[in-house]
Order: sequence, then C-alpha cells, then structure tokens
Amino acid sequence: MKLRLNQRNIPILATFAVFVLIYIVGSIMYRNFFSLRVLVNLLIDNAFVGVIAVGMTFVIISGGIDLSVGSLVAFTGVLTAKLVSVYHVHPLIVIALALAIGAALGFTMGNLIHHFSLPPFLVTLVGMFLMRGLSFQLSLSSIAIQKNPFLFSLTSIGIPLAKRLKLPLGTAIVFLIVVAIGIYVSHFTKFGRNVYAIGGNEQSAILMGLPVGKTKIMIYTLNSTLCALAGVVYTLYTLSGYPLACVGLELDVIAAVVIGGTLLTGGAGYIEGTLLGVLILGLIQTFITFQGTLSSWWTKIVIGILLFVFILLQTYITKTSSLSARKA
Repeated sequence: MKLRLNQRNIPILATFAVFVLIYIVGSIMYRNFFSLRVLVNLLIDNAFVGVIAVGMTFVIISGGIDLSVGSLVAFTGVLTAKLVSVYHVHPLIVIALALAIGAALGFTMGNLIHHFSLPPFLVTLVGMFLMRGLSFQLSLSSIAIQKNPFLFSLTSIGIPLAKRLKLPLGTAIVFLIVVAIGIYVSHFTKFGRNVYAIGGNEQSAILMGLPVGKTKIMIYTLNSTLCALAGVVYTLYTLSGYPLACVGLELDVIAAVVIGGTLLTGGAGYIEGTLLGVLILGLIQTFITFQGTLSSWWTKIVIGILLFVFILLQTYITKTSSLSARKA
C-alpha cells in the first residue's frame, strides 16, 4: 500500500523542516544554542506573539484578516499600567475589563463584517486606528508599573525546570495553554469544523446550512479576546504600558501564521504549525543574537525571504489542487 501525502500538509511539513534546520545549524555553530534555557527564553520572549497568532490562525483559516491586533495589545498595556499604577485598581479587575473590551471590539467588527458585508481588511483597519487613538487618549508616554504584589507574583511564579530556570506562569505557560486549547477547538469541536468549512468555500457552507454568520462573529470575538490577553501577557513581560508599542505587530503575526503553514486563501492550516512559525521567528532572532555582529534588522530580512518562499509554495499547492479538481 502506497502512502499518499496530502498536498495541504506540505506547508506544515516544510515549516517543521525549517525549524529543525535552523536548530541544527545554530547548535553546530554556537555553543549552548541547543539548550533548555534557549527554548524557555523562546517561549517567554514570544508568548504574546504566540497568543495572538492562535487567534489569527482561526481568522485566516476562515478567509479573513485582522489588522487591529497590535493596536489592541498597546491599548491593553496602557490601560492595565494606568489603572494598576495610577488608580491602584486590583489587577484581576483590570484583566477582566481588558478581556471584556477586547471581546466587545471583536464582536463589533464581526457583526460589521457579516451583517454589512464589509471587507475584513477595512473593518479591522478602522479597529486598528481606533484602538491606537484610544491608547494615546489614555497616555502620551510610557507608564511603568509600580511594585504590585499580585502582578509581580505572576511574573515570578512558574514551573521549575532546572537550577535558576523555570517556566513562568504569566508568559510561557499562558502561551502553551492557549495553544493547547486552540488545537482542541480547531480539531475536535463543531466551531473548528465550521471555521474550516467557511474558509474552504463560504457559499458551500451556507448551502450546507452551517451558521456562517454566527461563526464569523465568534471568530473575530475570539481573536480580539486573545489579543487583549496577549496585551496582558505583554504588560507582564515589559512591566509597562506604551501607546506606541507593537506597531507593525500584526504583520509579524500574519507572517508567523503563514510560515506555520496556514493558507492565505483560507480553508487549511494548523495551530501546531502556527506554534512552529512563532518559534521560527524567535529562533531567527536568537540566531542573530548569538552571531553578535549582525544588525537586528536581519531578522526582518530573513523573515521576509521565508514568507516569500512559503507564499510561492502556497500558490503552487493552490494551483495544483485546482488542476486536480478539474481533472477529477
């Protein structure tokens, strides 16, 4: 019996190959590159990006896009820092408020996209400007979070892995939990199956009687809620809020999702691949840091090249699939 490789699985296999290749080359060239500490730092440094990328994966699989994520993270950071440091509101109340605002934004954008048939690009572009403007309304400068016992405990509590090394709760563990939930939702729930169906062919999904409108609204609500959660993670990571934070973050997130094997045309993709895509972005930055003489801008150059290669791969797969469907 011959094993046949599904063409839609080629991008995630290519992502895994790139991840392994970078790790092998880095381990050969630099001492301690292949170490538990480097892996833990990858999870910590890229936790907020990864949390957003999980939500963005659902959006792109459905055939949509969301440009508001970076601005929402900045708004959440400024809101959290100001309420906690200036007004001394308990962090749990602030976190709940931030998540509620994120959910409300996503719910509103989802309704506009569905009920008024507006392009997701334009609706989320409005969301991007709105949240960035509100960030500056809260503060024109950076706000440092003063010593708050609860927030500092979130940054210090974690799972011990080795001497002076632990997996912190407020960043890495939250990231891994969100990834695990995302994998479960995408593979084992009705919502996940509906997302794939809408991205594969929305008209067919409508004819099948699937709740297309409700699912679209839920997708954007979920994504914005995760963005607000990522804003909390980012605040714990930097212990500050800054209205100009995360400018262009939406492009990094989209790059991570695409490099992770999710088709820009929708209908195919895996949260597992997105996890690898986020780690690849972090590995490239780590590789350049270990090298020591290259500018950090090389990270953007390498990511751009990888993104270009994966877009070409996706184009080839899409055309091949179309030709196969016509012949069938």
